[in-house]
Amino acid sequence: MDKAPVSVVVIAKNEEKRLADCLKSAAFAQEIIVLDDNSTDRTVEIAKQFGAKVTQRAMDIEGRHRNFAYSLATQPWVFSLDADERITPELAAEIARVAQNPNDPHTCYCMPVKTFIGTDWIKGGGYYPAPKTRLFKKGQFKYEEARVHPKMFYEGTCGSLKGDILHYSSPSWDVWFTKFNRETALEAEKWVKDGRKMGPWRVFRKACSRFLKYYFQKDGITTGYTGFLMSFLHSAYQIIAYAKYRELKNTQDSAK
Repeated sequence: MDKAPVSVVVIAKNEEKRLADCLKSAAFAQEIIVLDDNSTDRTVEIAKQFGAKVTQRAMDIEGRHRNFAYSLATQPWVFSLDADERITPELAAEIARVAQNPNDPHTCYCMPVKTFIGTDWIKGGGYYPAPKTRLFKKGQFKYEEARVHPKMFYEGTCGSLKGDILHYSSPSWDVWFTKFNRETALEAEKWVKDGRKMGPWRVFRKACSRFLKYYFQKDGITTGYTGFLMSFLHSAYQIIAYAKYRELKNTQDSAK
């Protein structure tokens, strides 16, 4: 069976435990590229075992790092995949159909992401289907050069696919909270760098709005404890990031 004219691009660092299953799910693609962030485990060795083209580059800014990874692709379509994700067979078949259609009208495609923390499938609180744009035409899509939550830029239209990406976000809640702590720190740094004027009442209103949105509008209320927890954490993200923002601002002002 001919492989689809797609470059699956994987960002990885010390992913020897998860990379093999990730790359197996990308076997339908003509090209697999792994951009490795100077791993110290067997990540590079495993990538080469699966026939992936490996380039090493230290992660600096997420958006810039991803754009560099996509520039390595040689196929007309690019699929962005993280090492903790898997492409389901249903999604692989849809991607192949899109890539093999020379008259496809869209610039890019989004698809649902099924996220797991430990063994918990996080359904509510905006976590499913939570479509993400991962398939796009080579050279027609890029990210903002930001360290956290970079914006997407493309011209044209974005279509939708039905197959899932399986996202094994964290092996445990303990690991997930470590990532949560890191991301709130990066968010605070972004606010300072962008010169945002953040105040306690603005943050409080935003936190309340986030909870109401994700708990009531995004089905958190229908999915029990995890739905409530994730809705609460969407809210807490703002408050914790603001505490770190204040600390950075005070440090910055003291240095003047």
